[in-house]
Amino acid sequence: MDDCLKLLKGEKDEQKFAGLLLATRLCQGNDDASVRKIYDAVGFSFLNRLLRTGLGKGGDTEEREDYLKLAVTVLATFCRLPEVASSTDMLSTVPLILEILRKRSDPSLIVECYECLLLIGSASQDGPRMLFDSGAITVLSSHISILPDGSLAVEVSMRLLLLILNELPLDMIILQNSEELAHIVVAVARPFGLLHSALKFDALHLLSAILSFHHMEPLHQSLISRSSDSTWGNYIGVGITAVLQNRVGSAEKIEALILAESMINIFGESWLVSTMNLPDAAETVPADRCLLLVLETSRIEIAVLLNELAYLKYEASKDSTVYSSSQGLFLKQRNLAMAYSLMEKIIKLISSLFESEGISISEGTLIKAMSGISETISLVFDFLQDAKEHGQRKGDDLLASVRIIGSFLAETPFAMGERVGELLDFILSVEGEAEESSLYSICFLLPMLCQTTTEVKVCKTLLISGAHKLVIKFLVDFIRQNNQLDVDKIGTLFFACETVINILVKVDDIQILVDVVDLVPLLQAFAALSVSGNKDGDSSIIMMASSICILVLGITSEDALTRLGIDEFVYDRVCQLILWSLEMCRQGKPWKLLESELDLGKVVTEGYICCASRFPHIKQAVERSVNLQHLRI
Repeated sequence: MDDCLKLLKGEKDEQKFAGLLLATRLCQGNDDASVRKIYDAVGFSFLNRLLRTGLGKGGDTEEREDYLKLAVTVLATFCRLPEVASSTDMLSTVPLILEILRKRSDPSLIVECYECLLLIGSASQDGPRMLFDSGAITVLSSHISILPDGSLAVEVSMRLLLLILNELPLDMIILQNSEELAHIVVAVARPFGLLHSALKFDALHLLSAILSFHHMEPLHQSLISRSSDSTWGNYIGVGITAVLQNRVGSAEKIEALILAESMINIFGESWLVSTMNLPDAAETVPADRCLLLVLETSRIEIAVLLNELAYLKYEASKDSTVYSSSQGLFLKQRNLAMAYSLMEKIIKLISSLFESEGISISEGTLIKAMSGISETISLVFDFLQDAKEHGQRKGDDLLASVRIIGSFLAETPFAMGERVGELLDFILSVEGEAEESSLYSICFLLPMLCQTTTEVKVCKTLLISGAHKLVIKFLVDFIRQNNQLDVDKIGTLFFACETVINILVKVDDIQILVDVVDLVPLLQAFAALSVSGNKDGDSSIIMMASSICILVLGITSEDALTRLGIDEFVYDRVCQLILWSLEMCRQGKPWKLLESELDLGKVVTEGYICCASRFPHIKQAVERSVNLQHLRI
């Protein structure tokens, strides 16, 4: 060691070079003290010059390759010391090391370069940013697809990528490197699918880290453009299946579910039941295995997370110290939302499979899957019941729970009727953490409500509980906020209108008085909507709006509405809606009305006949119409 230090402190470069060669033999194992002595003796300046000479930046020499290998080996040794790796001097070598990786292909040199970058990057807060700014992701993406499966180089490169992804804002990385990240996902899919070593989990961590970000449109687009080649998607499916069918921790299961959801977003729900044939795999994964494993794991995680969240919110919250120090609350809510989202996609998939012909999944498997989903939905109802008993109506986890129930009941509207009846008024009032109303909860349940309100019993439940007022308020607010209706919002309007029509049509059968005060805003809202419409607009909207208006008029009178503040402007617009629908029904063929629209036309016609005597303003307008002389009363 003394001879080595004398050489390193020598004045000539030849002495220092010889000293470094000797140092590589002396610094074995974890002898950090000797490494520190050698670093202090040689200093950074000579090492930096040696590195630059090896790259061809310090003059022409035939021994350049030897200089480069020695410089990288010694650099990797010195970076074992955190205080050295975190220094400004070492950070300045990052661009040089990346340049080596761009220009050299020697496997041992590549591994040592990766190790240097990993040690420097993890030694200080500035390390990950220096790696990113110097183009590390671009370099790694070009390497990772050609590195040998299971090699040390693959392992270190994955850890290096994870370091950058975990320490820097993912939106910034995706914005600048979406193509490179997409290339990495496709390349890492193969070892994730085929390997049966710890490296499989490194690949899982990396893939889930890349694909877990919600605002990742550029990356998704890059991956979708590669979806025509399904091989990489099959590798990931096989990898997910292997992880979920083995004994792994909850964290790994969550990561596998995150990955599954991302793949569905890219390939569609059918990816879950595709036959995953791999050119180099020992066996083919059955078409239903991935679906059943993802579903069962989601169910287990949902059950666990609901229990833990209920405890944190209602039991641990009694002890403010426990609650405030619970760092995992947000993470649990995020994981619950992800598991819910997966189950929603599975519900949608199973519903479509029941209606498909020639599918590779047996009906028994689908029934088993739906049975499992039903059991989980029952737990979600329990979670909401708990929230109701504790007076909690606000929370993103509660809103997500309402959404999954809405998705389930949209496909099986009359399932769990008793539970729905008990909690309907509460569920319709649930708000998200940042929301000022229960608009989203109502929106999630509308597909179910528009189907179940065809039954008198359900309408009676709504009226007795007062939940119908929430639906009416939703419809009024929705119309006011969306006066110019986009195509993607028409469906929500139809669901809400059908629900209100079903309730109003059955008022007489239920024999429960509806306060007209609650209905007046509907007339005002539809009057405002019709201002921007015309008879050449969507016939379905006109028929639904006029049906609701005539049903509201059917339980009151013109004088009563005037006392409640309905002015001439509203009368004119409501009258115009009713006239349009009556004329469309009378003219028939030119409008090519659907059967459902003709049914609504009957509601308007019969409603007008019943209430015309109480609404002289509307009666006069109808009788002035040339096309409606048959309705003169």
